[in-house]
Amino acid sequence: MIPALLPTYSRAPLAFEKGDGVWLETADGTRYLDLGGGIAVNVLGHAHPALVAALTDQAGKLWHVSNLYEIPGQQALAEALVGATFANTVFFTNSGTEACELAVKMVRKHWFERGEERTEILAFTGAFHGRSSAGIAVAGSEKLTRGFAPLLPGFRQLPFGDHDALRAALTDRTAAVILEPVQGEGGIVPVPDPCLKGLRDLCDETGALLVLDEVQCGMGRTGKLFAHEWAGIQPDIMMVAKGIGGGFPLGALLATEAAASGMSAGSHGSTYGGNPLAMAVGGKVMEIVSDPAFLDEVSRKSGLMRQRLEGLVAAHPQVFGTVRGAGLMLGLTCIVPNADVIAAGFDAGVLTVPAADNVIRILPPLTIADDEIAEGVARLDRAATAIEAVWQ
Repeated sequence: MIPALLPTYSRAPLAFEKGDGVWLETADGTRYLDLGGGIAVNVLGHAHPALVAALTDQAGKLWHVSNLYEIPGQQALAEALVGATFANTVFFTNSGTEACELAVKMVRKHWFERGEERTEILAFTGAFHGRSSAGIAVAGSEKLTRGFAPLLPGFRQLPFGDHDALRAALTDRTAAVILEPVQGEGGIVPVPDPCLKGLRDLCDETGALLVLDEVQCGMGRTGKLFAHEWAGIQPDIMMVAKGIGGGFPLGALLATEAAASGMSAGSHGSTYGGNPLAMAVGGKVMEIVSDPAFLDEVSRKSGLMRQRLEGLVAAHPQVFGTVRGAGLMLGLTCIVPNADVIAAGFDAGVLTVPAADNVIRILPPLTIADDEIAEGVARLDRAATAIEAVWQ
């Protein structure tokens, strides 16, 4: 008999009643140090006072109005994002998946309005762009697409890191290339800066649009507001979500004027996208995270976290292989099944997130303190010790 809640998740036997910063607490008072951050969502931790105040204040005034009317919070947050990025315009969504849907529509409409039959979008193996029809078609992996045929056409996946395959596939008939500067679900795999620069050059040569998915790696996660800034490049379109809402459902699609030129009135819409509650929270997140001093602290803490994780790997070579990633978006490759590491972490009071390639993801709130970094790694150390006792 099917349960009342559709069984599309294999959920851990944990339920949390409240959170504070990097900590989550169950009903019986057990506390867990959260190194998953809601999968890179809670960039300011749980129940951040500034976000609570912003949401509470807005909730007492106005929750929802249609996008048929002006919403001042949208204008303010859009202007903040435009002022801090490559973009000239922004559309607000409720999630990264919705941002992906709009990105695909924008690419196709761009070339349609120019009278050019350029429809193919190139993507890469290991990618994840959401679970909608467009999102699974873009990624193309068997895990995501099995049972959902026929898939939305017009996408081709190239081997990740194969420069020759990219050069051969990217022509003056290509509509766009889409990729994550740091693959998240694919196992915390950064795209090297020279490769991002080379991809930008190839897109410029062929006229193809460059679409970056910064849903997981954006909003300060790597120590820059957006990960592509490290390579000194600019995309034409960018998908943003997760961290931008700090835990409140919010996404955005950022674009240049040229890329968005085909999107006229009536070409896209959203009932809840850009609602006053989301804008109040997103505006406060943007105000805090875009501060250069805040981003400098993320970079400093990421160095400390990486150093301690390297020590963890050295202490437990039978459990862990390597540390990889960027900023506070880090991955530990595992020698034993990553599910075993995550389960042992529950017993040690620390939460991590699985990824492909037998990796556990370390995606803590960007506000994590130095002593909390030490405590989180100490708990991972206890988890690894418990695994060794079983596997030896």
